[in-house]
Amino acid sequence: MSYYFNTILKEKDFEKAIEKVTLELKNEGFGVLTEININETLKNKLGVDFKKYRILGACNPPYAYEALTQEEKIGLFLPCNVVVLENDEGNIEVAAVDPIASMISVENEKLGSVAQEIQEKLKNVIEKLS
Repeated sequence: MSYYFNTILKEKDFEKAIEKVTLELKNEGFGVLTEININETLKNKLGVDFKKYRILGACNPPYAYEALTQEEKIGLFLPCNVVVLENDEGNIEVAAVDPIASMISVENEKLGSVAQEIQEKLKNVIEKLS
């Protein structure tokens, strides 16, 4: 089982790609709570150059609430991470975590429907970006 879904964007401008991904997440009910600029952080902390790589911490509040009421420690898996990166071929790639794959280890059947619904929404985001 893969732990993510991904697509290659036609968009070549990285910042515009971030905007497009953020908009598609919003259209599926997600907000971006965190944004980690990996290449900038690695440059500042380690002095190394790294490809363009951003981690967007996406949250859908109603589903997050439902998951938290079913499993107190599920916050360890929240928010849902979406990465936007410039791959080795120079293309902009977007990948989203598969919540079903990440929640398998939790072993709480009550989370199954929540994970499935979030999976569908994240797949929709990826498909709309294609």
